[in-house]
Amino acid sequence: MRFTKMHGIGNDYVYVDGSQEQVADPAALAVKVADRHFGIGGDGLIMILPSDKADVRMRMFNADGSESEMCGNGIRCVAKYSFDHGLTKANPMRVETGRGVLTLALETAAGKVSTVTVNMGEPILPLADVPVDASRVAATGAHTYRFTLEHEGAGPLEAAFVSMGNPHAVLFVPAVAAIDLDRLGPAVEHHPAFPRRINAHWAEVISRSEVRMRTWERGSGATLACGTGACAVAVAGVLTGRTERRQLIHLPGGDLQLEWREADNCVYMTGPATEVFSGEWSL
Repeated sequence: MRFTKMHGIGNDYVYVDGSQEQVADPAALAVKVADRHFGIGGDGLIMILPSDKADVRMRMFNADGSESEMCGNGIRCVAKYSFDHGLTKANPMRVETGRGVLTLALETAAGKVSTVTVNMGEPILPLADVPVDASRVAATGAHTYRFTLEHEGAGPLEAAFVSMGNPHAVLFVPAVAAIDLDRLGPAVEHHPAFPRRINAHWAEVISRSEVRMRTWERGSGATLACGTGACAVAVAGVLTGRTERRQLIHLPGGDLQLEWREADNCVYMTGPATEVFSGEWSL
């Protein structure tokens, strides 16, 4: 099976062109190829497939084999692969995802994609739609809620909840470097308030237009970047009065530009996409 390794600011996946390769069980394959010691290494597997409603279709599997609705860094790489390898030359490009069909504007240099702006759609805020079990959290403001971790000694945590097609908890803190991500991340991900688990993000506001964040991704653990998570952080910053609608967000792997536009209520994310290498996986 031919594959290509790509990343969006360090959020790395193994990409397989489903128009050329047949994968019977992508969930099981994701677990194998994502292993950083015995596999190719990555945060998961992304299948690039034909679509009857868009230019291409994307399916994204986490390192534990679970399938997620969307990946913001991954979809930029899908667009780059599809354009650079001739699957489609559409620009803007339409990509079918578990979140629906999203539109991407491509910036190219020497005939290859360098930067992609993705219309990530409207944020989803009702607790039931994120989803969050409202009986297990307590409102502390118009858009913030308190919940408690069992057996972690962390005390009550306060978060804003946002879905970008997949669920996110955003926790604002004075300094993200002080967060014990390996301890708190899985405890938040698997909290009983979140029936489909949740992506957890700790965010530090530098100014009204600049934020630093760290991420624990559902099904993958600590990652260098999370595009949908950056969108959720941007939305949560606006909702809680901490930030403006245009923000530069610093993630461990690099920076993303975010804008939550009033005109259409959609979040726009701009960032790079990088192809690292291609190879062959022995099934």
